[in-house]
Amino acid sequence: MILTYANQLTILRMIFIPCFVLLIIYGHIRSAMLVFILAGVTDGLDGLLARKLGQKTVLGSFLDPMADKLLLTAAFVTLTMPSAPVIYHIPTWLTVTSISRDLLIALASLIIHLLTRHTAFPPSFLGKCTTAAQLTTVAVVMLANFTAGVAAILNPLIYFTLLVTVASGLHYFYRSAVLIDSYQKAEAASGKKRN
Repeated sequence: MILTYANQLTILRMIFIPCFVLLIIYGHIRSAMLVFILAGVTDGLDGLLARKLGQKTVLGSFLDPMADKLLLTAAFVTLTMPSAPVIYHIPTWLTVTSISRDLLIALASLIIHLLTRHTAFPPSFLGKCTTAAQLTTVAVVMLANFTAGVAAILNPLIYFTLLVTVASGLHYFYRSAVLIDSYQKAEAASGKKRN
């Protein structure tokens, strides 16, 4: 079965994305926060179900990170827009940095695949920290709009998110360079053996 319960939850998370964006645009921040939390719950549940029911699929391995990235990108872009009816916004420079990092990583992954046929790109610890920091930033920006006191941690959190975003991007490129270098060395060694 291609559409396992885990995959269905991942698709549900994707369906939440336009709902989340529209709720923010029309000023329903509390409802948007609820949808964001529900999306987070489905993220935890789909992984749990895939492991417990033995339903890990190739489709799921692509859909799950894609759903996470789409949700984060949509949230960052929407909460950056000056026209969004919120008091606190995500700074444009953080959104541009985050999206640029993701695009460069996607491009590097494509290049690595074309050069080496390597397809497994598991997230690093720094990558997981970046995702967690970005999710927390979105949640705190929304909470700050209707919860007193939360705004005080917003600036430190934004700069921390920038730091781990840049650090994880640099670390990914380092890993990519090591992978390509080891592939080229293996190719050179096998070429010498054939000769």
